[in-house]
Amino acid sequence: MYKEKVSKTWSVICVTVYVVGVAWMGIDAGSEDLGAWLAVSALFLLLLVAFMGVPISKYIYNKVEIDQQTLRVGRERIPLTEFDPGSVAASLQAATSSRGQRFMTSAAAVDAPTPGLRAADRGESRIVGGGWGVPLGMDSVVIRTRTGEGLRIATRDPQAFLAALALATGVRH
Repeated sequence: MYKEKVSKTWSVICVTVYVVGVAWMGIDAGSEDLGAWLAVSALFLLLLVAFMGVPISKYIYNKVEIDQQTLRVGRERIPLTEFDPGSVAASLQAATSSRGQRFMTSAAAVDAPTPGLRAADRGESRIVGGGWGVPLGMDSVVIRTRTGEGLRIATRDPQAFLAALALATGVRH
């Protein structure tokens, strides 16, 4: 019913710069410096992995899909019947946040597995998906379950996500 598209722009830029740089160094080095070229290419590959860490973690922990019966966020699957319809409706009616508000909210949304940084220890909503925080600048919405537990879900498009969740849970808006 709903699937968020993952932006691949940053990944394409990083991989393109890496391939072009390695190819250029290979052409410039020629066959006499093959060992040095391979060593430098491997070092630049480590740099590429560092630059690709955030897009990869967003893909693993913040991938959002809704089907007929479940909401899948990262590594977690939550049955749609567990969500409080009133909470979904309230989140859908809430105002959208500005870029600055998104940055501040995402910077404060931490759920690391250490004492004092657990969301439950601070009385905040649990981050869904398996990550320890919401990526900086990414939007998030808080939905309550029928048992009252608050779930913070990182999303790229909160209005489209909430509209799809409302439709899937039978909420009229």
